Amino acid sequence: MAAASPDVLAGRVARVRAHLRDAQVDALLVSHLPNLTYLTGLRASAGCLLLAEDRAWLVLDFRYAAAGEAAADRLRGVGAELLVADRSLEEALADLVRRAAVGRVGVEAAHLPLRRFEWLRDAFAGSSPAPALVSTERLVERERAVKGPEEVAALREGGRRIAAVARDLGRYVRANRSEREVAADLDHAVRLAGFERAAFDTIVASGPLSALPHARPTTRILEPGDPVVLDFGGVYDGYCVDLTRTASVGPPGSGLERLHVAVLEALQAALEAVRPGVTAAAVDAAARGALSRHGLAGAFGHGTGHGLGLEVHEEPRIGRPVAGQPAARLAPGMAFTIEPGVYVPGVGGVRIEDDVLVTTGGYELLTEAPRSLFVV
Repeated sequence: MAAASPDVLAGRVARVRAHLRDAQVDALLVSHLPNLTYLTGLRASAGCLLLAEDRAWLVLDFRYAAAGEAAADRLRGVGAELLVADRSLEEALADLVRRAAVGRVGVEAAHLPLRRFEWLRDAFAGSSPAPALVSTERLVERERAVKGPEEVAALREGGRRIAAVARDLGRYVRANRSEREVAADLDHAVRLAGFERAAFDTIVASGPLSALPHARPTTRILEPGDPVVLDFGGVYDGYCVDLTRTASVGPPGSGLERLHVAVLEALQAALEAVRPGVTAAAVDAAARGALSRHGLAGAFGHGTGHGLGLEVHEEPRIGRPVAGQPAARLAPGMAFTIEPGVYVPGVGGVRIEDDVLVTTGGYELLTEAPRSLFVV
């Protein structure tokens, strides 16, 4: 993954800093690693960023000293410096907060483990005055939801490559092979397509298991008449793409064909709803409305989609409204999946998933691959 330019990173940092005052904190402790990558360009398995309004400290251990120097250089324009911990990261961070005289430290409540929170709280308790830890939500994630040009380029290329894998699915799915064999071939194909790794554990669900939305590949052998749900993705230049298609081993039964027609209509209805200003819930409702017309509303139990980016599941969430939370509205630059599915015990399951980018005029399809119920 090529690191974003200093100007791009400075823009991201400035936008997050603009939220600090509203959150009533003097600094934000960025500990969620994808958020750390977004703001610094550094990919690490441990580390954090303490971001104040006019200063910033990148706190790492010795393993990332060299990479941290490069990241800090990219962030000089936003007042950042590198601190390489000679003890634990928590101890280094506690000392830093005391020295920097930061009064209220925002923490990423959705990602900071309770044990780590309590350790930091107790470590600060001995200071006078003691810094306060303040829960915050989505200060970085809300900025990550709208992709910049360099992120869009990675998603476009990832979408093109994963669609190429999807167009070749008939090579892997056939009778007398196990689900695990098919999944292994798909994982290999994703690597050969130029992805650094799979974006998640590949799903191959056949026969009765296709009625389980997130079934894991088993030793079950594909048999004539089986529906097969194939859900796979890859990480390209740090960004995740995700695609699902459904196959039939031999001629499909009428029940499976009916499900596929309904899901395809739901996908198209959701796509037609995508445009700036529309709520994410409205896109979800469009898919559910199509399935309801087929009498299948009760067979669709998950959300219609999820955001794509540094994580395979991020904002925006394309689903039903959540009580107490403001409606998420689509904006140009948002990227997400649309993946309606129906799951009927005794018949099987069908899911069709594509990736889209919201544009000023509607949407751009990132995954151009046939959606038909392909027969192998």
